[in-house]
Amino acid sequence: MRAEEKEFKRVNLDSIEHSKPYYLMEIGGNSLPSGPDGVKRKVLYFYDPEVGNYYYGQGHPMKPHRIRMTHALLAHYGLLQHMQVHKPVPARDRDLCRFHADDYVNFLHNVTPETQQDQLRQLKRFNVGEDCPVFDGLFSFCQTYAGGSIGGAVKLNHGFCDIAINWAGGLHHAKKCEASGFCYVNDIVLAILELLKQHQRVLYVDIDIHHGDGVEEAFYTTDRVMTVSFHKFGDYFPGTGDIRDIGYSKGKYYSLNVPLDDGIDDESYHYLFKPIISKVMEVFRPGAVVLQCGADSLSGDRLGCFNLSIKGHAECVKFMRSFNVPLLLLGGGGYTIRNVARCWCYETGVALGVEVDDKMPQHEYYEYFGPDYTLHVSPSNMENKNSRQLLLEIRNKLLDNLSKLEHAPSVQFQEREPDTELPEADEDQDDGDERWNSDSDMDIDEDRKLVIPSRVKREVIEPETKDPVCSMEVQIGTIEQTRGFDTATNETGVDVSPMPIDVPTVKVE
Repeated sequence: MRAEEKEFKRVNLDSIEHSKPYYLMEIGGNSLPSGPDGVKRKVLYFYDPEVGNYYYGQGHPMKPHRIRMTHALLAHYGLLQHMQVHKPVPARDRDLCRFHADDYVNFLHNVTPETQQDQLRQLKRFNVGEDCPVFDGLFSFCQTYAGGSIGGAVKLNHGFCDIAINWAGGLHHAKKCEASGFCYVNDIVLAILELLKQHQRVLYVDIDIHHGDGVEEAFYTTDRVMTVSFHKFGDYFPGTGDIRDIGYSKGKYYSLNVPLDDGIDDESYHYLFKPIISKVMEVFRPGAVVLQCGADSLSGDRLGCFNLSIKGHAECVKFMRSFNVPLLLLGGGGYTIRNVARCWCYETGVALGVEVDDKMPQHEYYEYFGPDYTLHVSPSNMENKNSRQLLLEIRNKLLDNLSKLEHAPSVQFQEREPDTELPEADEDQDDGDERWNSDSDMDIDEDRKLVIPSRVKREVIEPETKDPVCSMEVQIGTIEQTRGFDTATNETGVDVSPMPIDVPTVKVE
């Protein structure tokens, strides 16, 4: 769909050393030390023990239980001791409304499996139903995964870490007024909006097999966010992500789409990924990077059709890490859950700069990983339908698009909005062995703590088993070819000027 034809949302920013276990060893290659003093990356990891209890329903491929499986691997591989571990502060309604429409957020807050039949019109309006079902604890789930992504952005903004990780996030399909592709709120858009308070430019890279449509749409007309999506294209959900979709107005050439065919392997993938990302980093020079690590691009995924190995997938993380730019790592799709846990465990090791042993330690979900009980699995012998000629054409086209951009100037902010205040820790919060995130980006409402319904169902273990989403204040407008947007006075406008200090409403285009 061409930019001139589609209706999309544009964002309006308002306010804008432990001893190593025997199975860990230093990793080489692109895992470079951060900073001139050669210290290793400081990594902060968000995890809520309740996240694995949320259940989309019998037979649904999206299984939050995969986050709990990932965490168990991190614990038994000894990786948690190398990171700060934080429980995310749940995002409040007003945090979600910085991107999402307030009536949509209010609907998510109040709908339950028992009341949904009384709200059929709203279910249809907000695209909530089969792919995005109403389940017990739905809104708490959204608060949790969005809180982790926003919290990670705040920690990066304050310099408390080099890399922040939220494997529960990365739900890139959610739109301002509707759920899509297993995603309800777009935590990625919300996190990017937070990063824009501190950084003039933010880069978003998406290696999920599905196009990152919700994020691209949100920032389609701005030159402050570049979106780069590597995805299956052609008769495949969500149907967007044509190489000719390049952004609009000030955002022209700031959206990059890399359309791929079935069976792409590690070598073919990085034939595109590395030169394209290298050129993006040279030209765009982002102050921070958000990498969506959807694991449905792995070989053997229940819903996917690519043929990446875990090491090939993780090479993207390693490559982004090598640029020494503040990095937010998020989850996303991934429906063969044993491989999702394998992948995100290994990629956590890459973020830390340590290699984890292929032989898997005994743990509570050990039987999921039989019969080999190893971290890595071999790709299949499926046909790679991405010819070298096709890959060359894609690479040349995208590098040509990037050559049309001026190199980003190295400019310091003269003005910007105040940093998000960090609330005091809640001493009554019982985190078990997790550390409470006392430096969250979001205040805690004393009169409205997160309430998890007592009837939240536990995950039902099924044989292997698409991703939720959130954000802030976005305006909807139809692109007009004959004139620019009114950036200050009407509902379709967005202003991308530098962010002023001590001004509560800052508009960013």
